[in-house]
Amino acid sequence: MKNMNWRFNLIWIILGLVFIQCQTPVRNEVPPNVIFILADDLGYGDLSCYGQTKFHTPNIDQLAKAGLVFTQHYSGSTVCAPSRSALLTGLHTGHTMIRGNKEVAPEGQYPLPDSVFTIVKQFKSNGYATGMFGKWGLGFPGSPGDPLNQGFDSFMGYNCQRLAHNYYPPYLWHDSGRLDIEENVGEKNGAYAPDLIHKYALQFIESNKSKPFFLYLPSVLPHAELSAPEKLMKTNRGKFGKETPYQGTERTDKNFKTGGYSSQSEPRTAFASMINVLDDHVGEIIRKLKDLNIYDNTIIVFTSDNGPHREGGADPDFFDSNGMLKGYKRDLYEGGIRVPLIVHWPAKVKAGKTDHVSAFWDFMPTFSELIGATPVVSDGISFAPTLLGFPDVQQKHKYLYWEFHEQNGKQAVRKGKWKAVKVNADSEEPVIELYDLENDPSEENNLATVFPDSVVMLRSLMEKSHLPNPAFPFSSEKN
Repeated sequence: MKNMNWRFNLIWIILGLVFIQCQTPVRNEVPPNVIFILADDLGYGDLSCYGQTKFHTPNIDQLAKAGLVFTQHYSGSTVCAPSRSALLTGLHTGHTMIRGNKEVAPEGQYPLPDSVFTIVKQFKSNGYATGMFGKWGLGFPGSPGDPLNQGFDSFMGYNCQRLAHNYYPPYLWHDSGRLDIEENVGEKNGAYAPDLIHKYALQFIESNKSKPFFLYLPSVLPHAELSAPEKLMKTNRGKFGKETPYQGTERTDKNFKTGGYSSQSEPRTAFASMINVLDDHVGEIIRKLKDLNIYDNTIIVFTSDNGPHREGGADPDFFDSNGMLKGYKRDLYEGGIRVPLIVHWPAKVKAGKTDHVSAFWDFMPTFSELIGATPVVSDGISFAPTLLGFPDVQQKHKYLYWEFHEQNGKQAVRKGKWKAVKVNADSEEPVIELYDLENDPSEENNLATVFPDSVVMLRSLMEKSHLPNPAFPFSSEKN
């Protein structure tokens, strides 16, 4: 009888373990590599897989065809630094430390404190090699926010966002030292920085092929200035109608190669060519992974830090860079913060599309779950169930929140179908607009006077979501 009870109990234990196995989305014996590609100012409609028709992005399209495409994904903010801060910390802009593009002379931006726990540190503490190649913008060289003080083993690229405006810089940063580029000294434009940085990224993959790695690739493409190698300009020349030249800095100007956008006689051609460069880089990364036989167990994430810019001669209206969305970079309308997101992982993620609503602060809990790491406190919700085919157990956000400290202050909240945008938030006469994204994704009809109760509810969420930050205060919080 005792033997029968023992066997009976064992059967139930085994069945219970099988049930748990079936209900747990993540069971990965070999930790996946993660490559996070962050485009700079790439709009929701700037990829052909998201509707672009004036040029094509075949390598990114193939990534989308074989991966999961998100149609309602949001960036951390509507400009560079706070968006990246939200991404790395898992906190939205009402809580994250960096909430604006605040420069620190002579080079770099206001730093993330070294005490903050980031995605990078999460990967590193779980045995991952960590590398960052591209544009940083979260701490000047040697500061607590320096990439090497934020958990990266290797760094190559621009520390300062302003200097990242220029594509033929006289130097870049390699780990903790300056790397002079002789081909670009003075007026010379011999070495295209995105290509140079890309070579270092490929070397990082090669060097870490036998162990799990997290590779963060915040590209400078297609941020202004508008500049691309002549071989691609030649391929695209004449395809985009009559060009309107942009008058910017010249070689004799004081701020040439120190942040000013250079003149460009063919801005449309340059813009399309820059995205061609980005697409080529994605293709080369895929080929490298296949050559090293690590393609199947590598997660590739492709997204953008905010909506399209109108700087340096860029023409997002001509390219329909927003798709159907309203607004641009520096707006909290959909066009400023809704961005492409493609997640590709042949071993685990099935191809398709999802309308799951997600945001940059979700990456912290998502990656933590995917690599089996201990969860940390964040504003995010893991969308690992969506990635791995368990939509029935996917949690959803109660609401999403953004704030922006330029242009007299802006705040926005999305809750379900409702989206509230407060403009002139940093004044005595703020205005709240209300949109029904379910029926009006282009935010054409302001319904604030029709649904005042919804406005009151969303205003309350705005107030609740903002924690004062002395480094990035609204005017009413200044001493």
